Amino acid sequence: MSRILAIDFGKKRTGIAVTDEMQIIASGLTTVDTSELIPFLKNYIQKEKVSLFLVGEPKQMNNSESESEALILPFLKKLKQQIPSIPVTRVDERFTSKMAFQTIIDSGMKKKQRKNKALVDKISATIILQSYLYSK
Repeated sequence: MSRILAIDFGKKRTGIAVTDEMQIIASGLTTVDTSELIPFLKNYIQKEKVSLFLVGEPKQMNNSESESEALILPFLKKLKQQIPSIPVTRVDERFTSKMAFQTIIDSGMKKKQRKNKALVDKISATIILQSYLYSK
């Protein structure tokens, strides 16, 4: 089988999570500078078989698009142009950052470690991926 790769897109940095080849377990992979995201993905898919990209879809409480969507749409267009062989699915990412931060607190990390926003992004991508796996 192949992996599913989840993307928590951000203006400065992007969290990435991936499944195992059986698509059972979601794990945080890394955080990448957003400017390096497409080259990172191209490199990753040369090493690992990926069957689907999941990209977080930020929404407001009333289900309307978040302001962040304006940043994500150009990325999606570029992703489809650069890597057309892998389909993209959008996943509601409401509350993932709050859930990720709470996960960090619950894990007992010290206050200084909790300020690591890259860790929050990676955990958010993992939550997006896990929610997708649960919905399947």
